[in-house]
Amino acid sequence: MTMPVRRHRGGGMQERPVWVPTPANPLVEFDELLNQMSGLLESTVGAAPTAAWTPLADVTESEDAFHIEIELPGVKSKDINVEANGPEIVVTGEIKERERKGALRRSTRRVGAFEYRLRLPGELDTNNIKADLQDGVLSITVPKAETTRPRRVQISESGEGTREDAAQSGAAASGGTTSA
Repeated sequence: MTMPVRRHRGGGMQERPVWVPTPANPLVEFDELLNQMSGLLESTVGAAPTAAWTPLADVTESEDAFHIEIELPGVKSKDINVEANGPEIVVTGEIKERERKGALRRSTRRVGAFEYRLRLPGELDTNNIKADLQDGVLSITVPKAETTRPRRVQISESGEGTREDAAQSGAAASGGTTSA
C-alpha cells in the first residue's frame, strides 16, 4: 500500500501518514510543552513571581440570596480573606507549600496566592454576608437587599356577583332605584 504524498510549494514531496494516533487527552502534550518552556525560561532568566490563580467555584441563586462554594482544600480560615465591595465579592488568600522530606518527583497541586472575584447582579445586603469553611469548601452566603427580593402580591376579589349586581348595589347605596 502506498502512503499519500503531500506536495509543498517548494516542489519537494513529504510522506505523511493518513492517521496519527493521539493521546487520550490532547491537552497533555500542550501542558507538557508549557512546563518545558517554563523550566527553560526559569533556568535562563530566573524564577518569575507567580501570578495568583483562581480556585474552582459554584455559584447558585435562591429567592433571597446568592450562594458561593469555593474549593480550597488544605487552607485554614486564617489564610483566607473575604471582602465585599458593592456588587463585587473578592476572596483572596494563599496555599502554603508544605515542607517535605525527600525529593519531590511530581506535583500537580496548586500552591501560592489565589484570588476569586465575582460581580453579582442587583443590590446586596453586604452587612449580613456569612462565610463558613468546612471540609475544604468555603461557603459564602450573600443575602439580597430587601428591595431586590421578589415579593408575592395578594390578589383580592371584589365580589362574586355580576356587573348588574354591582350596579344595583351601587345605586341602592346612593338612594336611587334601578329599573329592570
